[in-house]
Amino acid sequence: MAKKSMVNREVKRAALVKQHASKRASLKAVINDQSKPIEERFAATLKLAEMPRNSSATRIHNRCQLTGRPHAYYRKLKLSRIMLRELASFGQIPGMVKSSW
Repeated sequence: MAKKSMVNREVKRAALVKQHASKRASLKAVINDQSKPIEERFAATLKLAEMPRNSSATRIHNRCQLTGRPHAYYRKLKLSRIMLRELASFGQIPGMVKSSW
C-alpha cells in the first residue's frame, strides 16, 4: 500500500485540475492566438503563471486504484502489475487467464 498522504495529495491535485481546467484552457487559448496583441498574450502568460502549479493536468500521477502504487501502472485497467497478477490468478478479470508452468 502507498502512503495515505501521497494518495490524498494526488486526490487534491485531481480536484485542483478539475476546478481550474476552464480558466487554464481560456488563458492558453489567448496565449496561442497569434492574432491577439503581444501585450495581451504576455498578460495571459503571467496570469497562467500565477495559478497553482498543481492545477496543471501534467502534475497528476497515475496510481493503482486498489493500492495506490505509482509505478508499473496499466492505464487500461487502472491497476498496478502486482494487483493485476493477483486478480488474474483468482480469475477476477474477465478474459484474462494466468498461465503457470
